[in-house]
Amino acid sequence: MILDTFSLAGRVGIVTGGGQGLGKTFCRAFAEAGADVVVAELNPQTGPQTVAEVEALGRRALFVQTDVADAASVAHMVEETLRAFGKIDFLMNNAGIVQHLEAEKVAPEDWRRVLDVNLTGVFLCAQAVGRHMIERRSGCIINIASMSGLIVNTPQCQASYNASKAGVIHLTKSLAAEWAAYNVRVNAIAPGYMNTEMARPFFEDPAWGGVWMKSIPMHRPGEPEELAPAAIYLASDASSYVTGATLVIDGGYTVW
Repeated sequence: MILDTFSLAGRVGIVTGGGQGLGKTFCRAFAEAGADVVVAELNPQTGPQTVAEVEALGRRALFVQTDVADAASVAHMVEETLRAFGKIDFLMNNAGIVQHLEAEKVAPEDWRRVLDVNLTGVFLCAQAVGRHMIERRSGCIINIASMSGLIVNTPQCQASYNASKAGVIHLTKSLAAEWAAYNVRVNAIAPGYMNTEMARPFFEDPAWGGVWMKSIPMHRPGEPEELAPAAIYLASDASSYVTGATLVIDGGYTVW
């Protein structure tokens, strides 16, 4: 049956930044599709909460406190996952931060922090998990990029975020090209404006949200649940011939 190719039954996945926002939505979606989930999250309060939600769905779950920008912390994430589950079938690099500030006012340390989390963190996690997948000759990695890696948003100033997400898109292609020979697929999802708790105050501000809604052909933000089916697709056998792709899910924002 065609729907069986979307099943994640018996698989183990890691979601970075899985304690809140889009990350929590992805964790729940993967569990509903049959996967056991490792919640790699820096916040020691929100991570265990997501674990409880996954377990309530009948799947196994593990919280590993993880700073994706720290190589030792990422190595610990992989070690704990393998100790608990014995394998890693897929990785979702979801953790990210943003700073809204005019480029001429960005301090070097703030620039580095955004790039460290959003781009270097994606590389470190992909590298550490990729080594395991290369040995197994199997696996898939999904990187959360952004439409901001393709266009420059307005009216907010966020040069560091835009640059980091553009880097994620090209890193995705680079890793896909290198690791295809090992049957390791690497793809990305580039969301538009999503109705998360962190973004909601901006939607309510006419100076920002009003401009955003006029710029989206569908004239509404996306719901986190609208990203989940794409994540399941890319983590499952349904996308077995897809690698190096970036799936843009933005309500049409980037077509204008």
